[in-house]
Amino acid sequence: MWKKIFVFFAIAGICFAANPNKNKRLILKKINGKIRIDGIIDEQWSSADSVSDFVEFQPYPNTIPSRRTVAKVLSSRTSLYCLIECYDDPSKIQLNSGMLDDRVGDFTSIMLDTFGDKRTAYKFAVSATGVKSDSRLLDDARKRDYGWDGIWFASTKIYKWGYAVEIEIPYKSIQYNDSLNVWGLDFDRFIPRLQEDIYWCSYPENEGLRVSKFGKLIFDGFKPEVHGLNLEIYPVGIVKAVYNDNGKYNFKSNAGLDIFYNPSPQLTFQFTANPDFAQVEADPYNFNISRYETYYSEQRPFFTEGKEVFEASGGQRNMGFYRPLELFYSRRIGKKLSDGTNVPLLVGSKAFGRLGSWEYGGFFALTGEKEYWEDGEKKIEPRATFASVRLKKQVLGNSSVGALFVGKKDRFHNYGVLDIDGALRHSDWQLAYQVARSFKDSQGDFALSAGFSQLKSSWLNLGQVRYIGKKFDIEQIGYVPWIGSYNVTFVSGPRWVKKKGLVKSYMVYGGFGLDYTDEDAYADRFGIIGLNTQFRNMMGLDINLIAGKSKDLNVFYKPLTVQFSFWYFGHPDFQGNLHLNYSKTYNFGRDYLGSFYSAFAGLNWKPFNVLRFGTSLSVYVENKPDGSVEDIAYNARPYFSFIPINNLSLRVYVDNLFLRSTHKLERSVIGFLFSYNFSPKSWIYFAINDDKERSEEYDINGNLLPLRLHTVARAAVFKVKYLYYF
Repeated sequence: MWKKIFVFFAIAGICFAANPNKNKRLILKKINGKIRIDGIIDEQWSSADSVSDFVEFQPYPNTIPSRRTVAKVLSSRTSLYCLIECYDDPSKIQLNSGMLDDRVGDFTSIMLDTFGDKRTAYKFAVSATGVKSDSRLLDDARKRDYGWDGIWFASTKIYKWGYAVEIEIPYKSIQYNDSLNVWGLDFDRFIPRLQEDIYWCSYPENEGLRVSKFGKLIFDGFKPEVHGLNLEIYPVGIVKAVYNDNGKYNFKSNAGLDIFYNPSPQLTFQFTANPDFAQVEADPYNFNISRYETYYSEQRPFFTEGKEVFEASGGQRNMGFYRPLELFYSRRIGKKLSDGTNVPLLVGSKAFGRLGSWEYGGFFALTGEKEYWEDGEKKIEPRATFASVRLKKQVLGNSSVGALFVGKKDRFHNYGVLDIDGALRHSDWQLAYQVARSFKDSQGDFALSAGFSQLKSSWLNLGQVRYIGKKFDIEQIGYVPWIGSYNVTFVSGPRWVKKKGLVKSYMVYGGFGLDYTDEDAYADRFGIIGLNTQFRNMMGLDINLIAGKSKDLNVFYKPLTVQFSFWYFGHPDFQGNLHLNYSKTYNFGRDYLGSFYSAFAGLNWKPFNVLRFGTSLSVYVENKPDGSVEDIAYNARPYFSFIPINNLSLRVYVDNLFLRSTHKLERSVIGFLFSYNFSPKSWIYFAINDDKERSEEYDINGNLLPLRLHTVARAAVFKVKYLYYF
């Protein structure tokens, strides 16, 4: 039996290795001296190897692009250089200013698999006006880490024939296997007015970009060399004015320190002391009628960079609905308390890297003691230590298996969880799995999850299973609130891909599921049916219906959910989306069976290259059991950004919540952020935040005050972060 299983996966690995781009190769020649990065095509580029056999992926896969693209590479002793010539009518090129990580206007990129593992790669993108964006491709490009921020340089120039992009990537700015003389390689170019996405390598329509199918970058008689300390030091200076309860402001100055150190091309250390995240926007309002807490995404830079190291395998960007259990939820560190204040983060450090087919990582953080008010009672959040260790090994070609430990210790309790997880991958399918054991002092329990996803040109298959034990409690370190439950879901359906016309593909899908909770001692059952249509102009719609039988808090009923989604991202100056939902379900916030309607609309508009407007508007209608309206919540989040030059931005946003029942504004958040990226990884920030809520308020003696819209946080912060690079 085991022999047959091994043979199956061995064959799968061999199949996975089949690469339609195996004959695509580019020779990297070494030059003496350096290349000046200014967008001007110097004579040195005449000696470089080049490629021009690009193919279209969107809107018509594997066809000849409408515009010619030429890519060249060279290397000095310390850096890799890239020149990409993008031929086009210069009067039609979309020229936008922007900030780092904005995808604005015409752009092009180079992608490098520096470990030859066919799973991960760096992506360096530059717009026609020189806006830079970098990221890391993970899990064979199923996921992307936009939190990664590298030190590299780029410049562009408009010519009569189009535009040119020059890029310099210092070897000491990236991690790589210094024993290799071949890296994985691809180039990308996007022409927004034509909705044309062009790659050097070809990819099946149902798969999309895959690191495992990159072409080859071959070093011509040399290997990269790294010299210097590879040390990045970021002193941080902060001046802050904070509003106090007595109506006065408290002015104070502070300092922090961030350090990155790469002792080798395979290892990175990261350290922060006394960090301040003044540039991070307030969490948006979230409507929640479930029995579980609201989940908020991590926005703080120290936690976002390298976070994939501590995530379980198998989370996907494009295909599937499986999401691994989040055993390490970094929002628990420096968390927000019930009175709106935050637990201080004193120090934090991370180390992550690779050794052969192994990936490893370690995390440590120390939070300080904090007093706060809850229901009129003064409480203390104790000082705590957080730690995590991660090991992962590449197996069977593109698959992986790993282990993760996460723990927290304060003077009252020890919390922790140990996990074994992995993923078996083919280019068009993935099977991810995870088994975990928690402990809280002497108690603990098991949890497991698994997910399968397959998107073929003619069929879709999605499945997931999840089990959480009755005593699986990791509330202090992770986000797994579904204690004492199991869930099974399967969805499948035919898919049709059109070679011509406005419609790119459409799909009919259906499925079923079970959802058991110990609290109800009942397994809810439901069926799913839906229609999904994708258009070539980056427009799409999805309609689905979910119905079944459920039990919540001893109430049996037949739930029904109808959802409609529409999106359009096909215009460089205008994008929008609309989501409508009707649900008959148990309202845990009101403690009754009812129904609710919701509508969400998002809009982004760029009337000028330097100015952008956007907003989201959400409406939530809660109905009583008799069908009458209980309440209506209106949430608007408008913003505008002014970007006069690259890497300089002024942004203003508002987040308001209005309730019909009170006819009053219940929450108002106003934020202003000035950001200037004046040098690689060096920033100037000026932020003003004002947060008001109509919530319980106590005086200094703990007495409850009359309900009113009052300031819960207000601060003005000036922050400078400067890179010293050795």
